[in-house]
Amino acid sequence: MRREIMVEQLSMESLLLVEDKPELRAMLRKALERAGHKVDEAPDGSAAVAKVRARRYLLVLTDLKLPGCSGLDVLRETKQADPTIPVILITAYGSVEEAVTAMKEGAYDFIQKPVDLEHLNLLVERAAQQQELLRENLLLREEYTQRYGFPRIVGEHKSMQEATHQVQRVAATDSTVLLLGQSGTGKELFARAIHHLSPRRQHPFVALNCAAIPEGLVENELFGHERGAYTGAGSRKVGKMELANRGTIFLDEIAELPLATQAKLLRVLEERCFERVGGTQMIDIDVRILAATNKDLRVAVAAKTFREDLYFRIAAVPITIPPLSERGEDVLMLAEHFLERFRQEFRKPNLKLSSSACAALRGYSWPGNVRELQNTIERAAILSDTETIDAAELQLPAPRPPQGQIPEGMVDENFDWGGTLQEVGARALEHVERFKIEAALKSAKWNKTRAAEQLGVSYKTLLNKIRLLGLEN
Repeated sequence: MRREIMVEQLSMESLLLVEDKPELRAMLRKALERAGHKVDEAPDGSAAVAKVRARRYLLVLTDLKLPGCSGLDVLRETKQADPTIPVILITAYGSVEEAVTAMKEGAYDFIQKPVDLEHLNLLVERAAQQQELLRENLLLREEYTQRYGFPRIVGEHKSMQEATHQVQRVAATDSTVLLLGQSGTGKELFARAIHHLSPRRQHPFVALNCAAIPEGLVENELFGHERGAYTGAGSRKVGKMELANRGTIFLDEIAELPLATQAKLLRVLEERCFERVGGTQMIDIDVRILAATNKDLRVAVAAKTFREDLYFRIAAVPITIPPLSERGEDVLMLAEHFLERFRQEFRKPNLKLSSSACAALRGYSWPGNVRELQNTIERAAILSDTETIDAAELQLPAPRPPQGQIPEGMVDENFDWGGTLQEVGARALEHVERFKIEAALKSAKWNKTRAAEQLGVSYKTLLNKIRLLGLEN
């Protein structure tokens, strides 16, 4: 049903038909309309360029030879506006070589004059199906996920829609992408989506967490080494960059790269080559680089811990992934998605969330984002002895009271509100006693006798409290 809805939505979008000869344009338009397509027309290349800049089309069908701008110009402008829009070229006999050149620049296909209408309709149908696959499901239906083998991006919030639309637009290009967002928001998931929607999808996707590797080994891990490069290097090692050749490399936590390695990475971006550690041979590389960080790289540039020239190269297309706390009802959608996985994994087919559990999920701030939510649902699914998970089984930290309801300085920002009333009360009592004793000691200029008088306790009791609370110094 979902697939039928998407096909219907696509069919409501117009094709742009660009042809300077009125008779041929009218014939092609009628053929396309009989096949169920809406058709917008342009009589020359300049009009077509204006149209593709102004709106989005399902696909563009253009003659290669046009007055004003050429069909090749129309192709380039279309790809500039949206790289995912297919462009089909109509060529006269003898222009096939030009058409092949155009295909290298991103044209979907070409058809020769005189136009075979049956062949044309087949090409248009295939191109429309390609659009369907690209746009159908970054938010992601199961059949698409299974077909291309990457985890689902689940969410309907506007901020997620915007992020996934950016992914769709950039995936068909070879641009470097910088994924921004808090830890646990799913930056690697988005990187995998970009790879699997790109022309490189048949080639490797290699991920490297720059923060998980000791500083002295990052360059070796990324670029490999030659035999004898250092003590213990008994054989040549191929690095992650070389393993990703013709595919995509994802550099997570790129802000943690040492400056020396940053310089070598910049050379890869600019010259598409590198040397292994201890090597002298230049290795050519064809790889797309995707990067991610949860830090503000502009701050790192100002602090001289990240190269400004590298920042501008990797930040060509920045995509910000929103935190879970800003995604509204996506929390429950994700929770159900994870619960369905764990129903199968733990053989608990009837497991469900209670209304109190749903309310708790909505009310929690999720500082660990999607990763924390997944772990919470997994833990609850394992520990639940019934078919219904209630709020207590989620084991979420208790919500913090509104700041205005807490006297200033009475409880610090990191106070743990979780646990039973008795447990919270004991922690609060200790905190309040510390607060009162410190205030009294400061007021009495650290004279313990006067501080005890202010607090209304004996000198001995005050000394015991000071020792228990670790306030001797």
